[in-house]
Amino acid sequence: MNGDDLGRFGFETRAIHAGQPPDPATGAVVAPITLSTTFAQTAVGRHSGWEYGRSGNPTRDALETCLASLEGARHGLSFASGLAAEDAVLRLLAHGTGVVLGADAYGGTFRLLDRVHRAEGHALWPVDLTDAARLDRDWPEGAGMVWVETPTNPRLDVIDIEALAELAHRHRALVVVDNTFATPYLQQPLALGADIVVHSVTKYLGGHSDVVGGFVAVDDDDLAGRLRFTQNAVGAVPSPFDCFLVLRGVKTLAVRMERACANAAVVAEALRAHPAVERVLWPGFGDHPGFDVAKRQMRAAGAMVSFTVRGGEAAALEVAAGTEVFTLAESLGAVESLIEHPGRMTHASVAGSALEVDPALVRLSVGIESGEDLVADIAAALDRLGATGS
Repeated sequence: MNGDDLGRFGFETRAIHAGQPPDPATGAVVAPITLSTTFAQTAVGRHSGWEYGRSGNPTRDALETCLASLEGARHGLSFASGLAAEDAVLRLLAHGTGVVLGADAYGGTFRLLDRVHRAEGHALWPVDLTDAARLDRDWPEGAGMVWVETPTNPRLDVIDIEALAELAHRHRALVVVDNTFATPYLQQPLALGADIVVHSVTKYLGGHSDVVGGFVAVDDDDLAGRLRFTQNAVGAVPSPFDCFLVLRGVKTLAVRMERACANAAVVAEALRAHPAVERVLWPGFGDHPGFDVAKRQMRAAGAMVSFTVRGGEAAALEVAAGTEVFTLAESLGAVESLIEHPGRMTHASVAGSALEVDPALVRLSVGIESGEDLVADIAAALDRLGATGS
């Protein structure tokens, strides 16, 4: 299963087989890790498709084919990290143009835009992307790109991709969707009108907290060509072994997401019932502002859950440090459940900006452990708040 006609196969089948036919030399059913940095040519300029490791590699090609298929894209490009992938996309901007960024977004994305690309002449406009009508009325002059996370990080707002794409295209702007939280299993942004999809494959696609990487999916040939040039010219590419790890991880993406989403629903319900919790932010609840949009554009509500704690920042910090099964750590999307305090950890770079995070907010990445154990663990941490008087 290595050609262009992959659409007739289901998602789970493509996750295991796309770009990874049995090795013709050995019959190996796992894509080989090709470590060679250079490839022999039969004559000058005549080769088997690979010349030099930075420009291309068989293991990387297998990963790019597989992930592009999962996103329903014609082109896929792998990078050494999610931020390297984002940087390559931002280099598509013409000089003097800027980016409309959701008012709730990953701190690293904000830092890249605010501290790196703003210095290169690109403006930045943080905007509430849940209000497309207001954005249409107040469209920033010179905006060439709209950067969308949905669900957002860490508040889990839901953005209507189809409506936003229609609006942005009327203003001749590209729409980039960071699909890291939802994954291609839950959401297909290109089918909803987005121009570019980005991922931190470090998260759900890798799925095991053992590899750092990024990915970009596009349909447009011109955009793909420009991105491919940047990928090669800048050289922020993943190693063959990293590509192998992501290929291995993505084979179980569907079953991992099913289990993690089911666990998240149980955890979210338990949090909502706990007296120490002020508010639970999860798109699967019917009273979530984005519930209807999420139900329309997502297969399930996802495995990320955020909540605010009564008692403010001090109580939130105590809960974040008080679990046993949930590990206190940055990142997300792996088999193990993680807990973190965004204001002090992943989103420290947005302090004092329009994207500043509520200090009482705690973010959970719900994994695939026993759901009962996860509920008992977070409940115990919350129960201790009453015992300590927080």
